[in-house]
Amino acid sequence: MKHVHDPTYMTKARTASPPPTEVDVAIIGAGTAGLMAGAALSTRGVRVALFDPHYVAGGCATQFSRGSNLDRYCFDIGLHYVGDCGPAGVMPKLLESVGVNVDFESMDRNGFDTLVFPDLRFQIPANLELYRERLLDLFPAEKRGIDRYVQLVEQVGRIGQRIENNAGKLSLRTLVEIVTSGRTLAFNQKATMKQFLDGCTQDPKLRAVILGQNGDYALPPSEVAAVLHCGLAAHYFKGAYYPRGGGQIISDRLAESIEARGGSIHLRCGIETILVEDGRAVGVRTEARRGTQHEVRAKCVLSSADLKRTLLELLPRDHLPSAWRKRTDSYQMAGALFMTFLGVEGDLRDDGMRATNYWQFDDYDVEAAYQRARRSDTIETAGCYITSASIKDPNTKGHAPAGMTNVEVMSLVEGDPRKWCVQPEAIDGWRYKKSERYRELKQRVEDDMVRRFLALFPAAKDRVCFRESATPVSHTRYTRASAGTGYGLACTPEQFLERRPSYEGPIDGMFLCGVSTRAGHGIVGAMLGGHHAAKVVAKALGAPRDAPFAIPVPTSS
Repeated sequence: MKHVHDPTYMTKARTASPPPTEVDVAIIGAGTAGLMAGAALSTRGVRVALFDPHYVAGGCATQFSRGSNLDRYCFDIGLHYVGDCGPAGVMPKLLESVGVNVDFESMDRNGFDTLVFPDLRFQIPANLELYRERLLDLFPAEKRGIDRYVQLVEQVGRIGQRIENNAGKLSLRTLVEIVTSGRTLAFNQKATMKQFLDGCTQDPKLRAVILGQNGDYALPPSEVAAVLHCGLAAHYFKGAYYPRGGGQIISDRLAESIEARGGSIHLRCGIETILVEDGRAVGVRTEARRGTQHEVRAKCVLSSADLKRTLLELLPRDHLPSAWRKRTDSYQMAGALFMTFLGVEGDLRDDGMRATNYWQFDDYDVEAAYQRARRSDTIETAGCYITSASIKDPNTKGHAPAGMTNVEVMSLVEGDPRKWCVQPEAIDGWRYKKSERYRELKQRVEDDMVRRFLALFPAAKDRVCFRESATPVSHTRYTRASAGTGYGLACTPEQFLERRPSYEGPIDGMFLCGVSTRAGHGIVGAMLGGHHAAKVVAKALGAPRDAPFAIPVPTSS
């Protein structure tokens, strides 16, 4: 039986390791995109060095632990489930391309997501036709609108695969396919989900069920691109999975792949500035740590860090073209998450919990919930998301102490630190934690998350033995994300696909990847972005764009 290892098992070595003075590619950020790009470049013989201010590599795809030895919990930060991980799935193929193998546990195929409304429960199966049948059973009078929605999901899934394989670009062949066999997609390329649904149905319950996974992109239907929503739905109809060994295992394997091929990862080592000479990026300078800074020369620089902070803070101001600055200033970020981590005595499977994600909603008006939260002077919630690594990955020990169940409860909230009574400049250095008002807000929302969890699983009322929470301010503290979001740029029609930044940066020698670039957000989007960016960087360096056969790397567990 596998065992979750300590998330910080490599922290000491990766913190103590001095950066090289020269490297082929300096990669800013060791999140999923940076790790994937680093691993892909390493398999091509390119020497890389990754720099990250966090103490664990992986960005959102990491865990943190509480307790010690056999009494330890390991909680996931951002990887709670991924889609399309069957033998020919996109994620296994990406990992195999860099010699990495990760096993995946399938979630409940009859209902990997369970939507819980005031008087309705709906299980989303890993099958589009079965999903359609369930909608028709509940809403027989809405057949026309249901079929139109299902048709768009099918077209986006099929044609989106072509775009994905073409690094997010619309090829002539894809355009022809859209015109000839994807007419619903063609008419809705720039539509929001609200605009599309307005032409399908006015039934508030059906609209709410279709929008049930909106927390996967953190935008109201009036803003999210219909194509993004449908692409995400299509992704999970290929099956929903959780990595065996915990949500950090993918990051660990990618990091090990980089180091096995001569690359290096430097933690607690943020970047102060990108070095520019004669209009070209030539390296990076690290932030001061214990009075010491390092300059690392590089043939090129690839940033997988937060897009706004990369362009507005790390790149010297006089080297960012005015058009890039204007565009970057106007970017809208997606919503943020509040997360509560629970340890519950007993096996929650005995209380009916399954290998599914529970999405709980206070009412059926998704749009109104977002707008209320934005207008409010304080933090408002309108539902929650509940998941358990203990139940999704039952053959791995270490998610929780023996006899306990690990549970994560989340809710979409406003990420602006000022909504949390925190000034942005107070985030670094933990000063915000001394704010009494911040602590009060955090405690109030945590209590609300526990209340919502117990409403779904009332038998656990006296069995919650551990609780801890993180706000969007916590997220910014660790990942330096703008507006406390792990989703990157909001996936509005104006900020989607070719309207997102590509992998080439604003100056020579500078490249971009991460959840705000063309491949999109989420774990799979970040990995695809890193994969595509590596090809672009390899071409610029004259290295092979396609890696030779990737030899599997030894793993730590």
